[in-house]
Amino acid sequence: MNLAIHLRLLATTFAICVSVVRAEDSSPIADAAQSQQWQRVSDLISQGHSPSDPQPDGMTAIHWSVFHQNVTTTRQLIEAGANVNATTRYDITPLSIACSAGNAKLVGTLLEASADANATQTGGVTPLMLASKCDNPVSIKLLRSHGAELEATERRGQTAIMWAAAHGNFAAVDALLTEGADPAATSKGGFTALMFAARDGHPKIVDRLIEAGVDVNAALPATKSGERAPRAGTSALILAVESGHFELAMQLIGYGADPNDQRSGFTPLHVLTWVRKPNRGDNPDGDPPPRGSGNITDLQFVRALVDAGADVNRKLESGKGGRAVLNPRGATPMLWAAKTADLPLMHVLFELGADPILGNVEGCTPLMAAAGVGVRAVGEEAGTEREVLQALEFLISCGADVNTVDANQETAMHGAAYRNFPAVVTYLAAHGADPDTWNHKNQSGWTPVMIAQGHRPGSFKPSPETVTALELALKTSP
Repeated sequence: MNLAIHLRLLATTFAICVSVVRAEDSSPIADAAQSQQWQRVSDLISQGHSPSDPQPDGMTAIHWSVFHQNVTTTRQLIEAGANVNATTRYDITPLSIACSAGNAKLVGTLLEASADANATQTGGVTPLMLASKCDNPVSIKLLRSHGAELEATERRGQTAIMWAAAHGNFAAVDALLTEGADPAATSKGGFTALMFAARDGHPKIVDRLIEAGVDVNAALPATKSGERAPRAGTSALILAVESGHFELAMQLIGYGADPNDQRSGFTPLHVLTWVRKPNRGDNPDGDPPPRGSGNITDLQFVRALVDAGADVNRKLESGKGGRAVLNPRGATPMLWAAKTADLPLMHVLFELGADPILGNVEGCTPLMAAAGVGVRAVGEEAGTEREVLQALEFLISCGADVNTVDANQETAMHGAAYRNFPAVVTYLAAHGADPDTWNHKNQSGWTPVMIAQGHRPGSFKPSPETVTALELALKTSP
């Protein structure tokens, strides 16, 4: 058969098939409502068309009239017998659309027509959750008066008050609490409404939830293996700090949150180190810190924390090391700040009484951490070569020993090799790093030269420049 004729026949067959499908699945009245042809909708009702005929995805005329917030046509469709509980392919009802739009008049109209106040859409989302997300207390009260369940949960175990708190909707939170919502309810991941408010930076909601009696020191439980979630023991205070909401964090401390809380494995002062200087990752410019909120800067927050009782030399009580991993156990905030080569933070901590010498349980000092002990991802962790040099200069001026050897047989020179920073190698050598102390194999079996040649956990990343600097340091040592 000629190809051109074949293609014409194929196109004709396709057009016929499409027209048949459209004829079978079409809903003139829903189509008219979708395009806001309200007079045509009225005419079709008068002609006897079913007001509940759905489009292929399940949308009906009343879905569309509610979507376009046309109260008059919605009432006309209801009077004509439209199914107010019709659902789409995704179980969306007209009521859920009205709640999402925050239109209390439509919510009331649908409820009076016997719309199901507890109908759930895909994922278990209820109309009350949608009204809470839109901060519409009138809709919340209407839903409750028609039997909406306060403590219904969606697939993640979240309730309406959690949705309201996460979105910063004070009026909704207040209305739900007035209706009797449980402010201490927890999601499947252990989050409470207070934790959502703290994480997302909503101080007024924090006030209202504390007023309702929630525990300001409640913490997340351990999660199932494989789940991505904040660390077990994370409290609202830690969530606020990690999100950069420093003024809100002090608000929580004012309500009794523990400024030395380390149930998550880290105190607020330790957490601040990676909030200020996140790892760079694959982005050459580094990952940005959180936007945060409030009128307190991060360094002002450090001072406020210490004034509130935070121990500037508090050692972490848990954690474990590993191959080229810096062990958190015994680490102070100063050591963790040195790890990111954060000189401004180190200065403030020192001014407030931090010990610049104290090491972790394995004897790794702040100077060794600044040099690079514990760095696994070359070029992806916080601290540029210049920043590391500045941190080392400060620590040495405070009396730090460049020849300390920890329990893993690591030295500052091993750290410089982990970072692949030749200038740091040269600096350490010039400030007394003794090859008799550092030119040996660590617990993993690597000398600094071997590390610079590429031997390290993970990817093989050699640095010829660092190898050269190390070899020169060996040759020029006294």
